[in-house]
Amino acid sequence: MKRDFRTIAAAIALSLGANLANAQQAQDPRVADLVATGKLRGAMFMPQYSTDPVTGELKGAAGGIVMLALARALATRLGAELVLVGHPTPVKATECLKAGACDVVLGMGIDPTRDADVDFSSPFMELDFSYLVPPGSSIDSVAHADRPGVRIAAVRNHASTLALARILKHAELVYADTPDATFNLMRAGRADAFAQARPVLLEYFPQLPGSRVLHERYGAYLLAVALPKGKAEQAAYITEFIEEAKASGLVQRAIDGGGLRGVQVAPPGNLTSR
Repeated sequence: MKRDFRTIAAAIALSLGANLANAQQAQDPRVADLVATGKLRGAMFMPQYSTDPVTGELKGAAGGIVMLALARALATRLGAELVLVGHPTPVKATECLKAGACDVVLGMGIDPTRDADVDFSSPFMELDFSYLVPPGSSIDSVAHADRPGVRIAAVRNHASTLALARILKHAELVYADTPDATFNLMRAGRADAFAQARPVLLEYFPQLPGSRVLHERYGAYLLAVALPKGKAEQAAYITEFIEEAKASGLVQRAIDGGGLRGVQVAPPGNLTSR
């Protein structure tokens, strides 16, 4: 059973604040601009978050639980207020970063097609890519999905889609801009499978009784913090923070606390691909 995210995030932030932060780190010149403003503006995109219908507060969903826990801990280390900014798509979150309206995107898949737009920190988490198939589907493996006449619903410009487009030989990709709209393509019979990160698929499959998430994966991606191009010193600072959080077991505790499946702590080191 999933525990309350605010309890998880608060515990991790306090732990990281106690173990990783000190006054000298808060004054590190590499993040002087963030410390000076007193705010860390963190962008997220669907389906990483949900919005409380009463308060409008952003909450972590799927892998976003880990992102928010780490973001709160980083803000504590900086002595800054975390300001969350929600966006419907990765493209919109990237636009926010490029326009200077956000300081970081809290979690984005490392992919070479994004190198021209953003820089990445060290990765903190690895997610499987797989398929959700509807009731009665004959698709039972990744290879079985890549056949002529098979339509695979995918979120436009998502890392799971970019990876899939590079390996498909026969199946056709059909696109939508958000996970909800993409899932609805399959539910309406306009696609034969829904491609996404496994934690997201596991959130959707209860909405379609009889559907299945394949055990096999067609790939995986490393999730990192995205920063504006050219802020190498800031990226180095956040990379050090991420590496310490992985080594101390705090990322794993956030994954476990969120009850996430199909997710692993990223390997140590500042990897750029897997």
